[in-house]
Amino acid sequence: MEHSKPISLHFIQKGEEGFPLILLHGNDESGIYFEHQIEPFARHARVFAVDTRGHGQSPRGEGPFTLSRFAEDLAAFMDAQAIPQADVLGFSDGGNIAILFALRYPQRVRKLVLNGANLQPWGVCRRVQIPLTLHYGWICVASACRPGLIPRKEMLGLMIREPHIPTRDMQKIKAPTLVIAGDHDLIRTSHTRSIARALPNSVLCILPGDHFLAHKKPDAFNEVVTAFLWG
Repeated sequence: MEHSKPISLHFIQKGEEGFPLILLHGNDESGIYFEHQIEPFARHARVFAVDTRGHGQSPRGEGPFTLSRFAEDLAAFMDAQAIPQADVLGFSDGGNIAILFALRYPQRVRKLVLNGANLQPWGVCRRVQIPLTLHYGWICVASACRPGLIPRKEMLGLMIREPHIPTRDMQKIKAPTLVIAGDHDLIRTSHTRSIARALPNSVLCILPGDHFLAHKKPDAFNEVVTAFLWG
């Protein structure tokens, strides 16, 4: 577990009543990714769309730049907002953060939505992961003499080097969980299905579309999530 000085994460809040819902975006994005979810979900919950450390308007801070540290940031954020427990919806890297958080703080998660999450780097389709890996290798070399590339190296590193979550650990997550992905997702469908199978209390939904369902197919995505969280 990585301990460090907490930072103040930027967030968008909507909704005055209801159980808290925290939205966690993907790699190199911000809470704005959920622009089609914030208002609809705020009819049912107090919604917090959080910018992860080093993303959007949240500061990078010092020290490690890892998914594990982001999970600790989420715990600190909930403490700062006086949120003892919440529903957590994570997309892509946000889903991976949500998994790590639920494993570390199971009592703080009521329901979990994992959209396009993966447990290992190889959960990403080869057609995506191979070009990313090659680009990451170039960035690592180039950043040695071009410091301005270091933030990009760190961001890509989250996808190339992480996560590493044993499938068997998913059995520890008891919260009801919706596992949702597109049928042309950049996460292997077999990998998504294995995540759902490993969870003891999960629902699997594969929708027509790619990795970015919440942005490109918001009506279908919102309908499924709304039925799961508040149906």
